[in-house]
Amino acid sequence: MKSKFHQVALIGKYHAVASGAQGASSRPALEEIAEFLYAQGCEVVLESLTASNTGLTGYPVLEAHEIGTQCDLGLVVGGDGTMLGIGRQLARYKVPLIGINHGRLGFITDVPYGNFKTALTPMLRGEYESDMRLLMHARVMRGAECVFDALALNDVVVHRDTTAGMVELRVEVNGNFVANQRADGLIIATPTGSTAYSLSVGGPILHPSIQGWVLAPIAPHTLSNRPIVFPCDSEIAIEIVSDREASANFDMQSLASLRQGDRIIVTRSEHAVQFLHPKGWTYFDTLREKLHWNEGVA
Repeated sequence: MKSKFHQVALIGKYHAVASGAQGASSRPALEEIAEFLYAQGCEVVLESLTASNTGLTGYPVLEAHEIGTQCDLGLVVGGDGTMLGIGRQLARYKVPLIGINHGRLGFITDVPYGNFKTALTPMLRGEYESDMRLLMHARVMRGAECVFDALALNDVVVHRDTTAGMVELRVEVNGNFVANQRADGLIIATPTGSTAYSLSVGGPILHPSIQGWVLAPIAPHTLSNRPIVFPCDSEIAIEIVSDREASANFDMQSLASLRQGDRIIVTRSEHAVQFLHPKGWTYFDTLREKLHWNEGVA
């Protein structure tokens, strides 16, 4: 049966790797997947950084925005970091993404590389589960000027720099004062990011269908400062109160240095990312596998 997807983009390790070691190790996997897609009747293209980082040739090369306007599907081969990087870029174009785990944990690249042919064959025919993921839009405001603007699929993290001591942060939701918090930092996480850094500081796991954000403190001075969930249509503002050096990370892939008085404004993005999973997939399958639930249960 002919593939539902005519032009498929292959995206591998997104950022360049020192000495090229990791990029080189992913090349055989990309070559094998590309050959499989071609045999299924798909036109295969390579994302430009994937091509340059791996040295893979023989296929057309497109920039991310060209993939967004020309391709029917993005096939991401790597770990969650690879998916986060390309997911933010392609969200505005509504290109669906399939993640093949060639990295480590793989919460959002959930098709095992060793099983990709079995999983992809029916998916390319249109037999899959669709899963929409929220994005956050974050701005760093310095007075009336926006000095940094970014999307985040996982989380926005405001934290102290390498200097010792806590940072004091003022938190507002929809213009309403919530609290001044002294901590190592604060995490605002999407449901997708609720199983990332937020989980490690005691935040709750949010099912992807929940329309909410997690606000989780990092090592708070007052132990009664606990994670809290807000509706995703909330505007969350975090102001740097103390004069200690601080930074904001967006999906741990882009960084903004902060000054006293800076405000980080987080709202829901108008864009979302569409993930495709094998037919019959549920979010609980991912949790059981990745968090090793039920191990030791007879």
